[in-house]
Amino acid sequence: QVQLVESGGGLVQAGGSLRLSCVASGIIWGITPMGWYRQAPGKQRDLVAAFTYAEAPTYADSVKGRFTISRENAQKTMYLQMNNLKPEDTAVYYCNVFHRARDYWGQGTQVTVSS
Repeated sequence: QVQLVESGGGLVQAGGSLRLSCVASGIIWGITPMGWYRQAPGKQRDLVAAFTYAEAPTYADSVKGRFTISRENAQKTMYLQMNNLKPEDTAVYYCNVFHRARDYWGQGTQVTVSS
């Protein structure tokens, strides 16, 4: 059974930093596509950053140079380091894995950036 548990959201001022964590169980760690998405009020859920089948992770243009996705295999944890946060980064952030042809989602963690 796939389980995703996120943590690390919160309220931060513009220019600040946060690190999100996602502990994943029930997947084949290291080869399963996984990533972070976000959904702002009234908007669709969009990709932020992800590990796909390619070597290098992929990022949304709006976060390139500010956000970094990483994973620690021994801890089966994926991270999203978010620096120089902007008010437009405010959203619920979701951890995602694509396992056996199905998407799995975490419960979401709120990130709020004040101006």
